[in-house]
Amino acid sequence: MSEDSKKLHPNEGIKTRSNFLRGTIAEGLADLSTGQLATDDLQLIKFHGTYQQDDRDIRAERRAKKLEKAYSFMIRIRVPGGVATPKQWLETDRLAHDYANGTIKLTTRQAFQFHGIIKTNLKQTIKEINDTAMDTIAACGDVNRNVMCNPNPFQSQVHAEILKLSQDISDHLTPATRAYHEIWLDGEKVESSKEEVEPIYGKTYLPRKFKIAIAVPPSNDVDIHANDLSFIAIVEEGKLVGYNVAVGGGMGMTHGAEDTFPRIADIIGFCTPEQAVDVSEKVVLVQRDFGNRVERKNARLKYTINDRSADWFRDKVNEYLGYDLQPERGYHFESNGDRFGWVYGEDGRSHYTLFVQGGRVLDTPEYKMMTALREIAKVHDGDFRLTANQNLVIANVSSWSQAEIERLIKHYGLDKAGQESGLRRSSIACVALPTCALALTEAERYLPTVITELEEVLEQAGIRHDDIVIRMTGCPNGCGRPFLAEIGFVGRAPGKYNVYLGGGHAGDRLSKMYREAYPEDKLVELLTPIILDYGKARNEGEKFGDFVIRAGYVEATVNGPDFHLNIKKDAFA
Repeated sequence: MSEDSKKLHPNEGIKTRSNFLRGTIAEGLADLSTGQLATDDLQLIKFHGTYQQDDRDIRAERRAKKLEKAYSFMIRIRVPGGVATPKQWLETDRLAHDYANGTIKLTTRQAFQFHGIIKTNLKQTIKEINDTAMDTIAACGDVNRNVMCNPNPFQSQVHAEILKLSQDISDHLTPATRAYHEIWLDGEKVESSKEEVEPIYGKTYLPRKFKIAIAVPPSNDVDIHANDLSFIAIVEEGKLVGYNVAVGGGMGMTHGAEDTFPRIADIIGFCTPEQAVDVSEKVVLVQRDFGNRVERKNARLKYTINDRSADWFRDKVNEYLGYDLQPERGYHFESNGDRFGWVYGEDGRSHYTLFVQGGRVLDTPEYKMMTALREIAKVHDGDFRLTANQNLVIANVSSWSQAEIERLIKHYGLDKAGQESGLRRSSIACVALPTCALALTEAERYLPTVITELEEVLEQAGIRHDDIVIRMTGCPNGCGRPFLAEIGFVGRAPGKYNVYLGGGHAGDRLSKMYREAYPEDKLVELLTPIILDYGKARNEGEKFGDFVIRAGYVEATVNGPDFHLNIKKDAFA
């Protein structure tokens, strides 16, 4: 064994030995003596779109009874561009009830997510997902994941072009291995005598996950600065002329490891629409060849660029392309939120954006959201668009179906969502407890409570309807993009959060830590005087993230490594 191979992270060996992501997954699914899979296969199933989890709420109880953990699986469905048909929505609803926990999670990457699927139902669930013309391959793992694009319901022509690009990139960067079809769809097995290849990824795929998004200014609702690669649409006189190319964004970090940090993307040039798929491939190839395969926590593209520079990366991409990216073109972002209620497109069709708390579609005794959307899907002749803020657009509503959809919206009270506070409308929470194995604290189950208490403060400050971006995650991996929020809570220990302030309202600036390991029951008390100060002392049009920097609560984070530096001396007083 060479010295270099000895240094590789163990996951590299798992991928090398996996026979292009097969491992022993099929054998593990057939083993009915346990609800879990083998350790190496737990890494491989991510490439197939699923994670093994267990119910942490009942771990101690089962341990006391000497029972195996209550294992189940999360499945993530790729939805390139976040667009699904009414039929796909109805099938997703059915699968949630037939095999999962009866809810649908809308993710921050415009994907569907199921929780609570037991091992004996895992293969059938994935097979039925494929029967709906959707899939789970590459929804997780060290490959390109779901490609996001701006839902953009009021710029129909441009949206059609960027949606096609998101689908084209997704198709082009989907792993070529037949393992997915063999294991989950009973496809024909590749003969052992045939040499299988991954033309883009190779046998060891990428060093870490890879995320791509497409935005249309002035809306940054896909948070392009949080992605490894983003395309910023440049529209001139109503026509899409090309894209600025942004690279090296990413949110994850590790507590206590200052060589890990969130980072906002750098723009390295401009490409034409015809070049975009080629550019996406070559950016992936450069990361494949130069990314860190020794320290997994430093393996994202953001660290490759931080270590070598954006100029080096641009030059290397140009070398792989065989031509040069053009100079960056001007653009402007105003916000990274969604536009709620009815909007009307250029083609005469209308679109209704619905607020979905925490992205969780379910029925409660007071609010039958899941039932309402099921009934709407039965009469809807347009499509559904998942937003990067965990909300849902009932899109492309025709004039002849709008009256019935409006009736259903009012009948089930979906129109009450427009009465939410600006803070609640601008919130994101990851799943966290009880299913995520990485969660240190609550997020989805707790953030609504914090917001409800803060809404009283907002009323007092006279800013109830002002949009303030607030996000909570149960760990520092950044799935809910908390480090771009104006107010961010990141789980530090059970019942304690790091509190971050000062992110850019348009997702263009990182936040800074204001308090470390702060008790959850004191979060509202901590923020109250700051919010009241903002209501009283802000300048006209000044956003909360800008205000807390101007007022001296935190210093601005200029670039990724600065995230851990220059914390105000009185921050922990």
